[in-house]
Amino acid sequence: MSADELRLDLEELRRLEGLAKRPRVLSVLASEIRGLDAKLAKAPAAPAPQAVAAAPVPVAAAAAAPTGVSYVTLGSFSWDQDADKIKIYIFLEGVEQEKVESTFKTASVDIKFHDVKGKNYRCAIPKLNKEIVPEKCKVFVKPTKIVVTLYKASKGNWLDLHFKEDKFKPSMGKEKDPMSGIMDLMKNMYEEGDEDMKRTIAKAWSDARSGKTADSMRGLP
Repeated sequence: MSADELRLDLEELRRLEGLAKRPRVLSVLASEIRGLDAKLAKAPAAPAPQAVAAAPVPVAAAAAAPTGVSYVTLGSFSWDQDADKIKIYIFLEGVEQEKVESTFKTASVDIKFHDVKGKNYRCAIPKLNKEIVPEKCKVFVKPTKIVVTLYKASKGNWLDLHFKEDKFKPSMGKEKDPMSGIMDLMKNMYEEGDEDMKRTIAKAWSDARSGKTADSMRGLP
């Protein structure tokens, strides 16, 4: 499986995580997300697109780590928002504020954590759903997590952090169902779960098919 396919699966799992309510289902989804994160970190193609994302600004390129430094990709995180800003919560211990390298652009985020218990980590969103104000954005390191604050260029709710474009549209006359990966996972969880899990999966399955999104679960209008 390619790095791009792994990233698509991660996005679908995060959407399903927003639909689920029961702790057992959330635990299963979190386990799947961690597993895909580990695979993505080992995928040879994973670092390439992230490196390209920082290329347009010469200053950012000059500040990049020396050739040969490898990063573990952090693809799983939590986030919330208000009308003015978005906060991203990255759960990683042992990070030092002075060893954080952040690059904010109007439509992308790239944050690197150097020398964390002998490893380097990276969390990047190559294309945000909407524009931000780079000069106002900031990263704050806490003992068990990192809080990234993104200030919106215009007020309002975001349906997702990631920009959605052509990857879910029909290609060469062939339809692609964006929910197919989620449906497969839910089917497997349903077949292997007990009665409580089956009832929960059946409801989430029905919600997904009827068009309900993770944002409706957050109470957005």
